[in-house]
Amino acid sequence: MAKIAFYGVQPWEQEYLERSLQKHQLTFCPEYLDEKKSLERSDTEIISVFVDSNVSKKIIDLFPSLKFIATRSTGFDHIDLETCKERGIAVSNVPSYGDNTVAEYVFALILALSRKIYIAYEQVREEGDFSYDALQGFDLLGKTMGVIGTGRIGKYTARIAKGFGMRVLAYDIMPDRKFARKIGVTYVSLEELLKESDIVSIHVPYAKETHHLIDKNKMALMKKGAYLINTSRGAVVDTQALVVALKSGQLSGAGLDVLEEEDAIKDEVEFLLNKKVTEHDLRNVIANHILVDIPNVIITPHTAFNTKEALMRILDTTVANINSYLKRKPQNCVN
Repeated sequence: MAKIAFYGVQPWEQEYLERSLQKHQLTFCPEYLDEKKSLERSDTEIISVFVDSNVSKKIIDLFPSLKFIATRSTGFDHIDLETCKERGIAVSNVPSYGDNTVAEYVFALILALSRKIYIAYEQVREEGDFSYDALQGFDLLGKTMGVIGTGRIGKYTARIAKGFGMRVLAYDIMPDRKFARKIGVTYVSLEELLKESDIVSIHVPYAKETHHLIDKNKMALMKKGAYLINTSRGAVVDTQALVVALKSGQLSGAGLDVLEEEDAIKDEVEFLLNKKVTEHDLRNVIANHILVDIPNVIITPHTAFNTKEALMRILDTTVANINSYLKRKPQNCVN
């Protein structure tokens, strides 16, 4: 019988996990994992977290018996893999749960921007104004969509774009030529994609190599008046440069489900009390607040994954990851 702790779970998720892992000793915390949470840790062998838990070395050291971390996400940059490797702690992720889910959300953001749906909604609700004079949008048919990163979500995004009758350009360090031929996607350099695309959607994981992948120089290359969509990780885009590009008119709008320093936005008091906060961090927080108030920007709270079907796929894979580890046949390992 394994001792397993789950962090950041909802009541319905807890019920499902209790049924699925009833042979084991389970503990649950509805909040994300941090140093102040009170779950018993001394003999916990397995923990399961979501992306809002920062599993740092300091956190890992609180679990002397820890052997396995099951993150309920595709991304794993919130986990200190180096410390895990040193301690012999295995880490598994959920490699695929929201291919269509996130891609559909990309187009929810695009359509909200292209047809000014959010402005129309507020106009009617807040002012009772049914005039459409200020609501002229643009068609997606015939426009060029740039997809940065053609993993599972990027591929699904490209398929949807083709369904809208868009020309699709793609960039990936490992292009899938077979996929490109099958649906009619053209792989180009990142620079060419940025220069030619009317809408750019980002689908790369966060890593040292992708930090500020879209910076002020890349934004300067983008077609004037283009739109930027980011449902990957906030730090892939230079927030301060994005504010400048939007304010100058270089970009006409942005749809952002993720933000750089988004944890700080959720808990600004805790962030400001952190002695390690740098001037750059503070500038990013200020830039995020500016973005919220720009009318041609839609910001949502990292919810692109959030459908009933996707959440069930996450739980199913997490349970399978835990059971596979306990059978000494770990799957979906990232370290």
